[in-house]
Amino acid sequence: MLNRRILRIKAFKVLYSSMMSGGMSLSEAESALDESCEATRDLYVFMLGIVSPLTKIAGERIEAAKNKFNPTEEERNPNMKFASNRLAALLDADPDFTKLFKRKKFSWEQYDLFLKKIYSSVCSRKYFTDYMASGESSLQEDCRLFTKIFEKEFVDSPELEMILEDMSIYWNDDLAYALTFVCRTLDSLAKGESWRLPPLYMSDIVQSPDMESDRQFVRKLLRSAYTGYGKYSALVSESVSNWDRERIVSTDMALIVMGLAEAVSFPTVPVKVTMNEYVEISKFYGTPKSRIFVNGLLDRLIQKMVNDGEIVKTGKGLL
Repeated sequence: MLNRRILRIKAFKVLYSSMMSGGMSLSEAESALDESCEATRDLYVFMLGIVSPLTKIAGERIEAAKNKFNPTEEERNPNMKFASNRLAALLDADPDFTKLFKRKKFSWEQYDLFLKKIYSSVCSRKYFTDYMASGESSLQEDCRLFTKIFEKEFVDSPELEMILEDMSIYWNDDLAYALTFVCRTLDSLAKGESWRLPPLYMSDIVQSPDMESDRQFVRKLLRSAYTGYGKYSALVSESVSNWDRERIVSTDMALIVMGLAEAVSFPTVPVKVTMNEYVEISKFYGTPKSRIFVNGLLDRLIQKMVNDGEIVKTGKGLL
């Protein structure tokens, strides 16, 4: 499930937290990393679990309209297509999914107002009116509808952001990635496949004998950056003027340390890949000038360490 970009970000965040706290041991940092990785999959499960509560809201509104003093013809004979969608029934009947959802102690019940707001938003969308008017009725169509809902309704929602922040400190930036896997799950369910909890690491999905375990990769990366932080941060400080040294943003320092640790510790990862990864991450977690600063310092320091024999790559074109 987790690719190496996400794993690098998670290792960076743990290293940064360690820097800021000043009292996090290596074992505590590794535990935080493991918890952060598992949290992304938990978020995937939590968001997939919204299908049934959202369907229930639709059923409740239909019943409320029927019980009005003087319901309209449409209210007496409502379109039950969404309220009876097959996807919600499929997930509700899946013992593995329902047991895991309960074991994680997840629930959408306390977020009734949010669910009602989301349902109202969905009902106003063209993709929903097209779905309701379609003559087709199938699990495939229901999955396509919910894919639209997950793509359109949740990212950039302030209400959902608050809900997720209250539930886990690790869910802040993982929503879009988790929703990508929710949509992949809907695609597989539409093809008739059974629900399965995704493997936590992408290397467990690919299962190539030539691929290093992603879990080993991210643990080794964090360990190398943590234990080498003093050395690598000193190299950064020595490479800038006194005035610039005082202005180094702590996130930039953590990113450069991560980049140096990766370049040293992974002989088969090309230097260009390492540099590009941390420059890209700096665009989201640094300042407007971080991209230029991180790129320049990493380029200079990696080249120096290559010349000094501290960085050795095994293979052609890796430098």
